[in-house]
Amino acid sequence: MSIQLFNTLTRQVEIFQPLDAAGKVVKMYTCGPTVYSFAHIGNFRAYVFEDLLHRHLEARGYIVDRVLNLTDVDDKTIRGSHEAKIPLSEFTQKFKLAFLEDLAALRIKPADHSPAATDSENVDKMIEMIGILVQKGIAYQAEDRSVYFRINRFADYGKLAHLNLEELRPSGRVRSDNYEKESLGDFALWKAWDEEDGNVGWESPWGRGRPGWHIECSAMATRLLGAQIDIHCGGVDNIFPHHEAEIAQSESCTGQTFVRYWLHCAHLLVDGQKMSKSLGNYYTLRDLFDKGFTGREVRYALLQVNYRLPLNFTFDGLIAARQALLRLDEWVQRLHELAKTAPPTLSSAEPASDPFFIALDDDLNISAALAELFEQVRATNRAMDRAELTPIAAASLLRWWERINRVLQLHEAGDVAPAAIWDLVKQREQARQEKDWPNADKLRYEIESQGWLVKDTKEGPKLSKKAG
Repeated sequence: MSIQLFNTLTRQVEIFQPLDAAGKVVKMYTCGPTVYSFAHIGNFRAYVFEDLLHRHLEARGYIVDRVLNLTDVDDKTIRGSHEAKIPLSEFTQKFKLAFLEDLAALRIKPADHSPAATDSENVDKMIEMIGILVQKGIAYQAEDRSVYFRINRFADYGKLAHLNLEELRPSGRVRSDNYEKESLGDFALWKAWDEEDGNVGWESPWGRGRPGWHIECSAMATRLLGAQIDIHCGGVDNIFPHHEAEIAQSESCTGQTFVRYWLHCAHLLVDGQKMSKSLGNYYTLRDLFDKGFTGREVRYALLQVNYRLPLNFTFDGLIAARQALLRLDEWVQRLHELAKTAPPTLSSAEPASDPFFIALDDDLNISAALAELFEQVRATNRAMDRAELTPIAAASLLRWWERINRVLQLHEAGDVAPAAIWDLVKQREQARQEKDWPNADKLRYEIESQGWLVKDTKEGPKLSKKAG
């Protein structure tokens, strides 16, 4: 079965066909963060979805060439560096490193390219593209010395967001990166230097200044991936004006279709509300770690709802994610114990008809994929309870799980408690049944000293890895 994806541009589910003549290489651009603060969990919902897409494409035999950019110059980063009284590069470096650490904690595959907007080769590309647009009369330098894109010179402006250009009523040109909140008019490509920029600026044919936000992504995408790319991802809030502007700039420069498939993930809510610092429901990944949750628990919580549906994030949901992962850990542990006596096999075939992967072929239908996984967990646990599962079958299931886990990234060797820990859990359960509470407490402390937490539930004891 072919991979099918919902294309924001056409508002239809389409069969995915890469530009590559051999049908193997996929060029993929993913909008990264603006590094003026720690990224929040709403940001990471998009990055987890993009990671799932990346890994599933690879599981289906594609070679993915992916860019994840870092926006390190805009109004917010400049303002932050001024307030901190440190150079822009020093200010943003802290948040760049923190973001990469967060990606690793969520087991997100590193991109092939992680360019920063201020990299000299990227600034040069931006100036080159703006020069082409000015030469074509599509861009112009205004009285404020900034360079703007004329949206009425691009006939298809609005095609991604499905807007009618004639219905847009520009209220003037605004230099702010947040211009979309004030105007739907011409947008800035190059912003003339002023005192608020301080020592941030580059020389250009239009005078000293800095690039606008939109041209940054167009330049980095086309420099690294070429004039045409297969997939461009982001959140729904990027559709307009950011991605709309990227299309206009890029296609006006090259005369070619910029992106084949546009994929956007829906908003993340927290307890049913939009995340906001004023509401006290704004969380970074570090906030969740401080509350005792782990990267893979957060990953599962962000992963389990299809990317095009709004995701309501709650702490009850995080606890449920923890319990689901414990079920997987226990299942994998049981399979390992049973498979110990299985003879070695040379079989490594990966059937194309696997229901788990077929579900993901359907526009990343993660709900159906996880349902298939947990149905297998239930069925094989029952078979193991009845001693009806053979070691060979257990070994086969482990190979199946390894293929799935390469995509889901929910399990590492250290996520499953070793047999010695489970022996201590069983001893503690025996002590509890005999009401030998001092010994039960002693065994609990022993388990914790080895990096595990045990929780008593009506279904029996549950283990989880200690945070940190």
